[in-house]
Amino acid sequence: MGIERECVCRSEEHVEGNAKEAEMDIEECATIIVDAAIKVHRSLGPGLLESAYQACLAHELRKRGLRVECEVGLPIAYDGQVIEVGYRVDMWIERLIMIENKAVDRVLPIYGAQLLTYMKLRDCHLGLLNWNVLLMKNGITRVVNNLEGPGFPCTSARHAGGEQKKRPMPPSRPWRPSR
Repeated sequence: MGIERECVCRSEEHVEGNAKEAEMDIEECATIIVDAAIKVHRSLGPGLLESAYQACLAHELRKRGLRVECEVGLPIAYDGQVIEVGYRVDMWIERLIMIENKAVDRVLPIYGAQLLTYMKLRDCHLGLLNWNVLLMKNGITRVVNNLEGPGFPCTSARHAGGEQKKRPMPPSRPWRPSR
């Protein structure tokens, strides 16, 4: 007997059946997301807009019984006031994992900082994706915010050697003036 889960995307409500009875573990959820992202990427390839990947990934995750919220408003609290400033999280899966979809040549440090800030504002612990890669496994950047447990000795993404995984940057080429 499955529990009905509510899926919200762009303020439209959908109900998905046959979801798992027990609350999902964050690592189990992350595994499902990565598998779904690989499936979407294999089908579509690199070079599309972020919105195309987002819509397809949301569809794929819903098929797998996950609750998916897209373009979630992210107000900030300042001086005792809640202020709506237009920030939006691309995807929030099971209210466990935030995805900030990127389709860029290189994931810059500011993208990780942006996602970490969003995660802190919503007390979310794991964030992931960059679609503009030849192999999806090279586009996954794992950002962690105070994730604790037996497999997570580090509790901060800023801690040296912690759970935040970074791809090595390509070697830089010396600047040469154009002729």
